[in-house]
Amino acid sequence: MLFNTFDFLFLFFPLVTLVYYLLPHSYRWIWLLGASVYFYSYFIPYYLLILVLAIVIDYSAGILIENSNNPKHKKYYLIASVVSTVLLLFIFKYYNFAAQNINHLSGFIQQDWKVNLISIALPVGLSFHTFQSLSYVIEVYWGKQKAERHFGIYSLYVMFYPQLVAGPIERPQNVLHQFYEKHTFYKEQFTMGLRLMAWGLFKKVVIADNINVVTNRIFENSTHLDSFSLYAGAFLFSIQIYCDFSGYSDMAIGSAKCMGFRLMENFNLPYISQSIKEFWSRWHISLSTWFKDYVYLPLGGSRLGKKKTVLNQVYVFLISGFWHGANWTFIIWGALHGLYNSIGHFIPKKVLNFNFIKNDFIKKKANQFIVFNLVLFAWIFFRANSLADAFNYIHNMFSHISINYGFAEIGLKRVSVLVLIFIAVLFLTMDRRIHEFIRKESNLFSVKAIVIFSVLVSLIITCGFWGKVQFIYFQF
Repeated sequence: MLFNTFDFLFLFFPLVTLVYYLLPHSYRWIWLLGASVYFYSYFIPYYLLILVLAIVIDYSAGILIENSNNPKHKKYYLIASVVSTVLLLFIFKYYNFAAQNINHLSGFIQQDWKVNLISIALPVGLSFHTFQSLSYVIEVYWGKQKAERHFGIYSLYVMFYPQLVAGPIERPQNVLHQFYEKHTFYKEQFTMGLRLMAWGLFKKVVIADNINVVTNRIFENSTHLDSFSLYAGAFLFSIQIYCDFSGYSDMAIGSAKCMGFRLMENFNLPYISQSIKEFWSRWHISLSTWFKDYVYLPLGGSRLGKKKTVLNQVYVFLISGFWHGANWTFIIWGALHGLYNSIGHFIPKKVLNFNFIKNDFIKKKANQFIVFNLVLFAWIFFRANSLADAFNYIHNMFSHISINYGFAEIGLKRVSVLVLIFIAVLFLTMDRRIHEFIRKESNLFSVKAIVIFSVLVSLIITCGFWGKVQFIYFQF
């Protein structure tokens, strides 16, 4: 089920929330688990079998690890759990990618290797709930989390509908205990949740989905466009993916908050970052901290010298790129961020931080401008369907130097695109203020808050693109 549908907004969400508060505390987990099963089944019902298999594997592994007194056995159980969970991810997400590359390699070296492809659909949100399951098993192995004995509660930890298909990727220490807590209805908390949902829905259906129409045309017809138009397409996609994904996260956090649950923040104004490192502390926070805790630090982190630190960071970004999708475009996207981050270790700080600029405001904006454009450039690979498409886009963007526009040739109006660009720039300008304002409890019932909330709802109704456009990160 999609958050940006009438079925969710006017049927599923209000019914689930209302019944949750009406039920006795001891029955609430059953209701939430049933609602989450229905929510996930709304896509393709047999996906549930895969999810249940992963739940059974990691639930059993957690208990086996905790019950064992033999460190070797604990490690074997951990490895068995991780391999099994990752194997599920590989089969459904990466098998065909691996098979295609083996077949290409065999043709290149003139060997008769032939790996058959399989016709199989990628379960929605598979990467998200497998990573959430893995975090649980690893935390139990490290002794930082007690194994959950209640199978229903553990299943709910993995399947909790607000963050089931696109995060935030939660840690067991943050969420599991909340399913045992009795949540009382609080007007302030419920109002905060609704406003977060409204802000997220606004970003999705008003900003992201309207931009989506334009970016699709531009990326599909890049050979017909000039450099300005192609830069505009990349710029608009940068805004689209931020509004799309952060919009989902806001709705997830908001819908959970309406029932008294606290999920971690997943975005914190990433486009005001003054370095790539800062960008990744603000973008998809639950994933970047997951890789930091479970990949980067176990590899040695920054404890083994500059060279090893850089290599560890590159490894993490490459894995992160591959996590996003079984396509070389995502690997290059991850590699670019690894490169950006690595370069920062070798450029003198006085140059990197523009210390030759005396005005602090100009220095800050210069840093933000450069970081944003580095991120924008990498987004081209993220959005492109293939490496060839990405390289052609970039080639045309830097070779067709003009501002002739070419929107008419691809069925777009120049004025409409320029208005969208203006709206996107205005959104970036206002995003920080609204982001901070909407999260302050002291503002919940002020006249200003009511006006802002009313305007958001009005814009959602009048300007929202209700084409049931799937969230971009659902494909991961």
